[in-house]
Amino acid sequence: MVVGTLRVRLLLRESRSLKDKRQVVRGIKDRMRDTFGVSAAEVDSLEDHKVAVLGFAVVSNEHAHARSVLEQVGSALKSHPVAEFLGMELDSLTVD
Repeated sequence: MVVGTLRVRLLLRESRSLKDKRQVVRGIKDRMRDTFGVSAAEVDSLEDHKVAVLGFAVVSNEHAHARSVLEQVGSALKSHPVAEFLGMELDSLTVD
């Protein structure tokens, strides 16, 4: 079993409060779950209303498939209309 993980940093320039941030983050997480079948959570910078750090995970039987799905998530986030893409870290590991 292969577990792929993706950590993405986003800048939310329009966010004026944590409530604004939560609304944007919830929409992103829901869209990525529905579109790509990944698990999603906010994993860092929880109190900073301008920066969102999101973690995504996918389980697969191949490294290439897990990486491909997570790269698609990253590409989708690069073109998000509200959140500016700052960077991503992609990793995968084999679990016995």
